[in-house]
Amino acid sequence: MKVSSRAHYGLRLMTELARAYRDGGARSLAEIARHEHLPQGYLEQLIMPLKRAGLVVSTRGAHGGYRLSRAPETITAGDVVRAVDEPIALVDCLCDDYQPGTCEVETDCTSRPLWARVRASINEVLDGTTLADLGAAPTELRTTGGGQATRPTAAPIQFVGR
Repeated sequence: MKVSSRAHYGLRLMTELARAYRDGGARSLAEIARHEHLPQGYLEQLIMPLKRAGLVVSTRGAHGGYRLSRAPETITAGDVVRAVDEPIALVDCLCDDYQPGTCEVETDCTSRPLWARVRASINEVLDGTTLADLGAAPTELRTTGGGQATRPTAAPIQFVGR
């Protein structure tokens, strides 16, 4: 399982707009591309579905650019991921467009409940994390003896790396 570039870059783009929101200013895609080390052309592709979803607005002119349509505390990572990427399904039988009865083992499938729980957990984390959380001061990830990444419970969730 891997997060798509669309989802990852979309969150980075929106986190930059969340930082700008505090300043009351708009950001150009060129500025965001430079700051985040992302291809501007890719950001141009991502901004359109974000606008269609009502998450960003644009302003023309010398001081124009893009800004969040509402406060970063009210936009979740789930909102962004669903705007720029397909819904999280993990397996075909959990897709929104799945036709019941397509799979011959549908009623006796032993793994479908697991994938449904994994999807629910992922959506819970995405929907419980706001752009304000992502834009807060970064914290280091720590690993437990078992190799799992952890962080202090009081710290917001952060994406680490580029």
